[in-house]
Amino acid sequence: MPESDAFDAEQEPVTRSFWSGTITFGLVSIPVALYAANRSNRVSLRMVSPEGTPLNRRYFTTRDDRELDADEIVRGYEIEKDKFVIADDDELERLAPERTRDIDLRQFVKVEDIDPMYFERAYYLTPAGQSTKAYRLLARVMEETGRAGIATFVMRAKEYLVAIMAENGILRAETLRFADELRTPEVVGLPEPAKPDAAALRTMDREIGKRLEDALDPKELQDDSAERLLKVVRAKERSGEGVVHVEEREADGESDIIDLMEILKRRLQGEQEEAADTASNSADDDESPRPARKPAAKKTTAKKPAAKKATAKKPVAKKTASKTATAKKPAAKKPAAKKATAKKPASKKASSKKAA
Repeated sequence: MPESDAFDAEQEPVTRSFWSGTITFGLVSIPVALYAANRSNRVSLRMVSPEGTPLNRRYFTTRDDRELDADEIVRGYEIEKDKFVIADDDELERLAPERTRDIDLRQFVKVEDIDPMYFERAYYLTPAGQSTKAYRLLARVMEETGRAGIATFVMRAKEYLVAIMAENGILRAETLRFADELRTPEVVGLPEPAKPDAAALRTMDREIGKRLEDALDPKELQDDSAERLLKVVRAKERSGEGVVHVEEREADGESDIIDLMEILKRRLQGEQEEAADTASNSADDDESPRPARKPAAKKTTAKKPAAKKATAKKPVAKKTASKTATAKKPAAKKPAAKKATAKKPASKKASSKKAA
């Protein structure tokens, strides 16, 4: 079988894997990544109002038609009609499988021994480590022997049963349905097989032979109904027929829908503002001792009026001194000096009297 270079370590995958783990059996350990091998590409229609407003799903009780919040909804197992056993989240958490990153290969069987009815969903397994030698070796041996490995692994808190097969050097994982998920012909009500007529067999064989092909035509796998629907949608879009546009609702308080993200944003914003106010208040408290020094400075300044009163007690009450002090009010310190100067004329008059 030719070797493929599709899984070189330096080559980056086109899409991102959504699970990574290790294939283990015996002493073998192979790191792998899981990619979805199929996707749902069907045309989907959403439930809307005649005006084009999308509809939301809500839950109501069947007894009193009361709407329930998300935290009021629990899960229960119906043991009989309208009788349930409630299982809370803690109990379900304890029953959940152990979270592990191992794909435990328990046995190898022939691929043709697996009924295709068990296949549910296909995935690609790609090598996740730096070396791809062990991956290539396992894929080659499984493909040459026509074997499939049956394994279990846990993904998103749920345990899956898978069949790992190899094709063209690539490992593929097919999730399997469990045995009790398949219906038997007896349950469905199919009739017992009967021996057909020989002539009818030859006729059927001829009809089948007329339609034999060497390979499957990919055109036979196209979704014609979805394509017809898309053609109608595109035609209406071009003509404008049936096209509705939902305008964004203004925040006028008329909506009953609770926006949880908006509530969280407001709460976080409120907490941040509260923290900022607290920090600002604490900063003000730290700076509060500094303004306390101002009263002390005012006290020292307040002593000046006392000095002025003491000066006022001096027996100098002449009009000349008072006029001089009134004329030069802007300078607070100069009046005292001028009053002292005003005393000099009084002393001169006394000396002149003595001379007379």
